[in-house]
Amino acid sequence: MFTNQNTLLLDNPTQLNYGIAVADINHDGTFELIVAGFGSPNLVLKWNGQGFVNIADEHLADAERQAIGVAAGDIDGDGREELYVLNTDTFGGRKNVGDRLFDFRDEQWTDLFSLSEYQEVQNLTAGRSVVALDRYGTGQYGFFVANYGGPMRLYEFNTEGQLSDVAPQAELNFVTGGRSVVALPLVSKRMDLFAANERGSNFLFHNNGDGTFSEIAQTAGVSDRFEHGRGVAVLDANGNGFFDLAYGNWEGLHRLFIQTIPGQFTDQAPPEMAKPSLIRTVIAADFDNDGYEELFFNNIGEPNRLFGQRDGAWVSLDIGDANEPGGLGTGAAVGDFDGDGRLELVIAHGETDAQPLTLYHTPDNDHAWLRVLPFTAQGAPARGAVVILHAGGRTQRRTIDAGSGYLCQMEPVAHFGLGSLEHIDRIEVHWPDGAFVTIDTPQTHQLIRVAHP
Repeated sequence: MFTNQNTLLLDNPTQLNYGIAVADINHDGTFELIVAGFGSPNLVLKWNGQGFVNIADEHLADAERQAIGVAAGDIDGDGREELYVLNTDTFGGRKNVGDRLFDFRDEQWTDLFSLSEYQEVQNLTAGRSVVALDRYGTGQYGFFVANYGGPMRLYEFNTEGQLSDVAPQAELNFVTGGRSVVALPLVSKRMDLFAANERGSNFLFHNNGDGTFSEIAQTAGVSDRFEHGRGVAVLDANGNGFFDLAYGNWEGLHRLFIQTIPGQFTDQAPPEMAKPSLIRTVIAADFDNDGYEELFFNNIGEPNRLFGQRDGAWVSLDIGDANEPGGLGTGAAVGDFDGDGRLELVIAHGETDAQPLTLYHTPDNDHAWLRVLPFTAQGAPARGAVVILHAGGRTQRRTIDAGSGYLCQMEPVAHFGLGSLEHIDRIEVHWPDGAFVTIDTPQTHQLIRVAHP
């Protein structure tokens, strides 16, 4: 499936790296890769037409911190995404250095947590993943932090323009071994939260529509209390119109939780997919543009895995160069950075030894594709929106990624492979506030930018 393209990583130091996010850092309409450096500089890798070069300034590089998780989202409603960087110097519980919350102000990136008025609200618990959450559907996000050994956090700006932790008011300030988290309309029409945890049950927070959440993991069948969760991916795995959860458990059985009816899940992972491994990131994406998403399992210190659908069943696929038996995988992300309609896969390594990033493409083919980038009313990527494509008697659905993959965040674009199809009946874009747009018979082989109606 994958071929090595490491020569395109023009700035690729050998260092300890962790999470990767995809966002438009320099606000030029294209997306960059933000790589968390652990005791090494964070990287901001931009495609310049020839390869990826590092454009991180001294503020974003932040070479003295130990970054592991990263996510972007527009939390102040100005149409430009802020960047949350999780730092940790301990396994769990209280840590010595806080996280970073970078906001572009006065033509430079400023860490809000370093300002005197926000010293008391900064996160001093060892976090693992962060996700952008629009709990009201207004287009203004907060950053939800899955902490390990301390209360989970939700940072938002209030109506007076002050940053605060509103997790207690939202009824999200649970304490557990937090690991990974995703946010999307999973069991309600607004953004819900699923958190895969370690040393305790998972959480599934149902959005009540009034700014609060109810925890329903046990009744929904996804509590998985005896396992240790890691990466999570979201997809409609069986085409029944509901989003499902694929995630890995550290040295435990991996899961493919199918949502059979709204709010009820059953594990349908085939034995080969469920087989335990040293799992880190899990990604759902249509890498070969055949119209069906694959599932990529990134492991640390053992071969990666790739699964795809064949005749209605999930089977193991030849992963090609991305096997990486000696790779110390710590994070991964996907995006189409060179604009050729095929997704690139970037893998970070580290934790036990310094390794450079790796980059993979899939071989070119004649498959058609369509990419959809919806925006909030404020003009930022509409993370958490749902895009539905109707073509060839089938329906495909994607959610715009708000944070996933364990420490990571994918590009905020709905990428659809179409195989041999060249005609699309229509696409629908649904925002968390209930707004929607329908576009009839769009042409293939393009990126469509969709404004909020």
